[in-house]
Amino acid sequence: MLRIAVPNKGSLAETAADMLAEAGYTGRRDSKDLHIIDPANEVEFFYLRPKDIATYVGSGALDVGITGRDLLRDARMPGAREIEALGFARSTFRFAAPPGTFSGLTDLDGVRIATSYPGLVDSFLDSHGVAVDLVPLDGAVESAVRLGVADAVADVVETGTTLRQAGLEVFGPEILTSEAVLISGPTDAEGTDTLLRRLRGVMVARRYVMVDYDLPVALVDRAAAIAGGVESPTISPLRDPEWVAVRVMVARASVNKVMDDLYALGARAILVTAIHNARL
Repeated sequence: MLRIAVPNKGSLAETAADMLAEAGYTGRRDSKDLHIIDPANEVEFFYLRPKDIATYVGSGALDVGITGRDLLRDARMPGAREIEALGFARSTFRFAAPPGTFSGLTDLDGVRIATSYPGLVDSFLDSHGVAVDLVPLDGAVESAVRLGVADAVADVVETGTTLRQAGLEVFGPEILTSEAVLISGPTDAEGTDTLLRRLRGVMVARRYVMVDYDLPVALVDRAAAIAGGVESPTISPLRDPEWVAVRVMVARASVNKVMDDLYALGARAILVTAIHNARL
């Protein structure tokens, strides 16, 4: 059986569980369950702390896992590797300090930097030849400067509101853009390809919708220029030989613009339906 590590709590847990369910796997029903077997799909799920998943997978104890790219880099496990970005739980890591204190990486030599991701930050600074005094904290690093335990912080930045409230501003280069990722261990375990194909199908289904519409035959080429689909639209005859039915996949983010353009061209009976899963 394929042994899969899944976040047991936190921002990754719910979406990861939903994604696996949409991919056809049977997960836990009780949040206290730490181990579930899905015999129909020949997988075992182990529910672990997100910060520990890279360690279990990298050591070979488990085959694959879902965690954050930030947590993978922070663990610095040589055997763990990212094999697919999953498109959720996105975040950005930056340096921050009181306004006017620092302007770039070269200013950080020898200073104290508080962070909840010492492995990630240390690797980044090492790659730029900067030596600092890291102050590992478990959270709420924004208060570290005000309380005098650090001169700057390295943390997740979303809107920047929390940092500004703490009297800090972002400076220097981006440390990392993170998101949920599927990671694998030192060897490719049997069943990984199936899992990966299913998760990709879920991601496609979330990004696209199916659009059906009726159209005069003479306008097919112009409609295909508006929405070309994956390979090309599916064209089916209607009772009226002057009209055809068209089916095409369209990116969810642009579907309303596509509908407007198709209607303006002459398409009618335009319908949009969700895609629950896909294989491309």
